[in-house]
Amino acid sequence: MRSVSFVMRADENLGRLLDVKKVTCESFRVCSVEQRSIRMAQERKDVTPPYGYLIRLFRCFPDFDPPFIKPVRQKAVELLHLKAGDRVLDAGCGPGGSFPHLVRAVGQSGQVVGVEISPEISMNAKRRIAKNGWGNVQVIEAAAQDVHLTGLFDGLLMFAAADVYASEEALENIVPHLRENARVAAFGAKLSSKGVGSSLNPVLRMLFNLSFSTTPRPDYEPWRSLAKRVEKLDVAEYLLGLMFLCSGSMLTKSDE
Repeated sequence: MRSVSFVMRADENLGRLLDVKKVTCESFRVCSVEQRSIRMAQERKDVTPPYGYLIRLFRCFPDFDPPFIKPVRQKAVELLHLKAGDRVLDAGCGPGGSFPHLVRAVGQSGQVVGVEISPEISMNAKRRIAKNGWGNVQVIEAAAQDVHLTGLFDGLLMFAAADVYASEEALENIVPHLRENARVAAFGAKLSSKGVGSSLNPVLRMLFNLSFSTTPRPDYEPWRSLAKRVEKLDVAEYLLGLMFLCSGSMLTKSDE
């Protein structure tokens, strides 16, 4: 009888042990699935393109901006015809390279609102704001396609932001927040139809693979979507036809 009782207790203990192992394994599988889901969600949220991580190298230098690009930024801002007290939207603001020019244009009584999709890049923009003590500049971390904006803007800048000026979805979301006759300016890359420039089109297409997932493919006229919403869009080409700068005024409701 003792041996039978011993065997029964052993079987019970073994059963409990197996139940514990089963629960542990199930818990481990659930945790693993949850961790994988969290990791995948984080990867989906991290829309920073491969080259975007290079921005970390300049995090200690928040005011850095390539010297050759500054004159183009200044020209783009001038085309907005901003005045003191205006509100301007910098869609696809990147690390905030255009902020100094925009702040000077709208003065302390105006406001600059930047929109940047990448958390890595927007961090640099926020550091630039903090370093310069701009109380009238803010950055919204979101995609232009679904960013929540309030109020109306007197100007819209899209500098090197193809995922904004060439995106119907982004423009549909942003344009309703522009005043009638608000000025718009966009700068970016394009495919060239000129001799020497056209030979570099394959390079531009290759660089496209390193850009944001929301960026449309390179085009010969990436301003098409913008042109439907702007009156008399003026376009100037640079660098063998591989770059462009365009500007114009928003159509009034009577013109649409």
